[in-house]
Amino acid sequence: MTAQIPAASTLVEPEAAPKKMPKATEGSIALRQKSIWATLLAATIAILWTIPTLGLLITSFRPQSEIRRSGWWTVWQDPEFTLANYEAALFGGSTNLSDYFVNSLVITIPAVIIPISIACMAAYGFAWIDFRGAGLLFIVVFALQIVPIQVTLIPLLTRFVDAGLNGTFWPIWIAHSIFALPLAIYLMHNFMNELPKELVEAARVDGAGHLTIFFKIMLPLMMPAIAAFAIFQFLWVWNDLLVGLTFGASPEVAPLTVRVAELVGSKGSQWHLLSAGAFISMVVPLIVFIAFQRFFVRGMLAGSVKG
Repeated sequence: MTAQIPAASTLVEPEAAPKKMPKATEGSIALRQKSIWATLLAATIAILWTIPTLGLLITSFRPQSEIRRSGWWTVWQDPEFTLANYEAALFGGSTNLSDYFVNSLVITIPAVIIPISIACMAAYGFAWIDFRGAGLLFIVVFALQIVPIQVTLIPLLTRFVDAGLNGTFWPIWIAHSIFALPLAIYLMHNFMNELPKELVEAARVDGAGHLTIFFKIMLPLMMPAIAAFAIFQFLWVWNDLLVGLTFGASPEVAPLTVRVAELVGSKGSQWHLLSAGAFISMVVPLIVFIAFQRFFVRGMLAGSVKG
C-alpha cells in the first residue's frame, strides 16, 4: 500500500496573528517620549533664562563707547573687552561698591547663623521634649509664615530707633532672623521628627541629657537640612532690597543691593557701571548656589515632605 501524501494546502500553516505590544513596553515608550519633551522644554527654559545673564556678563566687560554704539550680541563681530568697568564700579569715587560688598557679607553671614541656631534648638524642643501646649505653639509658629513682611517694617523700625540701634547692623540682623525663623523651625522640625526614635532612646538609656543628644546626635544627622536652609537664607538675605533699604539707609551699613538700586536712579545712562555692579552683586549667589545645589535640593525635599 502506498501512503497518501496530503495536499499541499494542508501543509501550509495558517498565518500567525500579529502580536500585540506588551502594555509595559507601550508605557515605557510613552514615558520615554514624555521625558524627551520634558528635557527639551527644560533645556529651552534654561537657555532663555541664561541669555540675559550672558548679556549682562558680556556688557560688563565691554568698553563704554562700544556699549553705547551697539548691543552685546554684536560682540562677536569685533570683540573688545576691558576690566575698567569693574575697577570703576568697585573703587571709583562715585560708586565704590567694594565697601557695600563688605557690608553685604557682614549682613548675610550673621543673618544666616542666627536663625539656624535658634531654629535647631526650637525644633529639638518641639520634636523631642514633651511640654504642655507644644502643638498649639508649633501651629502659631507655622502660621507666622503668612504674615507679610511689609506690615512689620514700620513697627520694627520704630522699636529700633527707640532702642538706639538705628545706623548699626543689629536692626538688619534681627529683622532677617525674625522673618526667617518660622520657615526654619518648620523645616528643621519636620526633618528632626523623622529621625529614628531608637537613637534618642538608646542615648537616654546611656545617661545622655538633652544637650548631649542635641549636639552629638541630632546636629550631625541634620546637616543636609541645615545646609539647605543656609543656602536658601543666604540667597534671600544677599539679594534682599526691602529690608536693607528700610533698616540700612546709612551708607555705613547699607548692603550692595541698595547701592546698585541707587545707581539705577542716579546713573541710569552709565551702563558700563550698572552692568558691572549688577554682576558683582549676583556673582556670589551664583557661586554659592552652583557649589551647594545638591545639598539644597536634598535638604529642602527632606524637610518639606516628611512629617
